[in-house]
Amino acid sequence: MNHHPSPHPASPRLNFCPPSLPARSYFDEAWFLQEQKNIWAKNWAYVGRANDFKPMTMRRLSVAGQNIILIKDRDGAITSFHNTCRHRGSELCTVAERALNSRLVSCPYHQWSYDFSGNLVRTPFVSTTDDFVKEDHGLFPVHVKDWNGCVFVCLADTPPDFAGVPDVGLSVFDNWPMKDLVTGHTMVKELDCNWKIFWENFSECLHCPGIHPELCDMVPLYGQGIMSPTEAIDWTPDTTPPERTLKQGARSWTMNGEACGPEFPDLSDDQRKAGYLFATLLPTMFIVAHVDYVRIVSLTPLGPERTELKAEWLFPAATLNADGFNLANVTQFASIVMLQDGAACEMNQRGLKSAKFENGTLMPQEFEVFKFHEWIRKHLGSNEKPEAGQ
Repeated sequence: MNHHPSPHPASPRLNFCPPSLPARSYFDEAWFLQEQKNIWAKNWAYVGRANDFKPMTMRRLSVAGQNIILIKDRDGAITSFHNTCRHRGSELCTVAERALNSRLVSCPYHQWSYDFSGNLVRTPFVSTTDDFVKEDHGLFPVHVKDWNGCVFVCLADTPPDFAGVPDVGLSVFDNWPMKDLVTGHTMVKELDCNWKIFWENFSECLHCPGIHPELCDMVPLYGQGIMSPTEAIDWTPDTTPPERTLKQGARSWTMNGEACGPEFPDLSDDQRKAGYLFATLLPTMFIVAHVDYVRIVSLTPLGPERTELKAEWLFPAATLNADGFNLANVTQFASIVMLQDGAACEMNQRGLKSAKFENGTLMPQEFEVFKFHEWIRKHLGSNEKPEAGQ
């Protein structure tokens, strides 16, 4: 066994080896439904970039198993509602996206119509009685938030304060022109694994030396199985941090290590030396910002053992339109890493189905995985151990 001296008290490493979540939390249908209800329906979920939603369109989405619509008006304002007519419950939008020819959303079944604020405006072909109050029959609203050009929705009646969602604070990307960046490439892949497995994989780098040769070459620290210098067993607050994070000569996460275009002008010297900056917004996404572009990675649970992984690469419009711009040089690097992660997550999922495996054991370096498990337990509360068939 590999015994080491105790880490410094300020180290983030755990001083014990706690049990992981139970194996069945990754494939049990009852557990999955509790997570949909208590996690995904009560937290902010990322649904796309604001500038990728066309004005005067309605988009149909699924969040936490609920069918909702997103509406963008001529001025760019976005509202969201449950995709159900207050007459007899018909869907309002039956396709992925459709154009709106007026400032009304009409039910395709009986043509009840609502304005973009969800108010009932028209009830054609029917006569009403005195007990019918039109103001009481507006659409069921869904909360919407635009942060840095990213659109989020929350199904809860009272959503959590968004200020506490980004793990490194609301101002983390203030030096990047986030709102003005445009989507240059999107990758969508369905993974045969539970959504939590992807987050666990993201939360540690013990797997990096064996899974990510390209990434470990780009970020040498990852080749040590750690994500930051503070995780090293011999780290102390007096330890001198490395001069740079990326390998010598590299400026960005690209195949050749070169920036794909002009670097963002307002970045600090420390941000340029770091080469990347991560922000995590549980349970829905993480963002990694480089000196020349930004990547968004988001998750959508499709079932206990199926997860949609979506990655979006964002650039200044001038970079995308520049002569000689090589999009593949950018997207190929992260695609390799994410596909390696996806294969590892699917491998993990398959092993969890063993009749002998009840739960795992976390190592001191897996402190972020432990924090994630504690976050899950907090949200499930008394439902942390749902019985099968509940």
